[in-house]
Amino acid sequence: MPKKVDHEARRQEISEALWRLASARGLEGASLRDVAAEAGISLGRLQHYFRSKDEMLLFALRHINRLAGDRIRERIEALPGEPTPREVLRACLSGMLPLDERSRVGVLVGAAYFTRAAYDETLRAEAKNGIPQLRTLFADQLRRAAERGELPPERATEDEAMLLIGMVDGLSTYVLLDVYDGRTALRMLDGHLARLFEVNGAAAGAPVAGGG
Repeated sequence: MPKKVDHEARRQEISEALWRLASARGLEGASLRDVAAEAGISLGRLQHYFRSKDEMLLFALRHINRLAGDRIRERIEALPGEPTPREVLRACLSGMLPLDERSRVGVLVGAAYFTRAAYDETLRAEAKNGIPQLRTLFADQLRRAAERGELPPERATEDEAMLLIGMVDGLSTYVLLDVYDGRTALRMLDGHLARLFEVNGAAAGAPVAGGG
């Protein structure tokens, strides 16, 4: 295996050790020594891959964002036939909810990054980077739905797309706090989509019942 691949793979393994710590106690409580112990390597070995905690945090944030994007793409690709805009939106939005252990860890780590990013300019810039792309993706699907007559044209806006992102972020927080369980959050998401896609009193482009 090429040396470069080994180096990248080890950096990813260290990132995943950091996520486990972050999901359990946040990023502030995770020192380089703690991460090294969690990864099963020495502190000196960890510093061979990351010269500082900030460098490690930035790499780990980019890595978890890539994995989250891959998970959402997998959900879209798993949809049968040619998915409707509503089905694409539901796949994306439900993929952002902490409905299983894998996604729960991802949301917990994201929350830990959010707390640190509020005070760290570099992490804040990185954390903000993906939001315009996600907003554009959702707005494009809303406009596509309006063109198909499945959504009132006045709802096909970037503001509406941003409200969808904000809604799922809020539901995710409440699932983590055990205010709601995942099934309830998903039901609320489906209810909102049903109201959003209501045209002349009828729901348009509704997905087949079932599935998470």
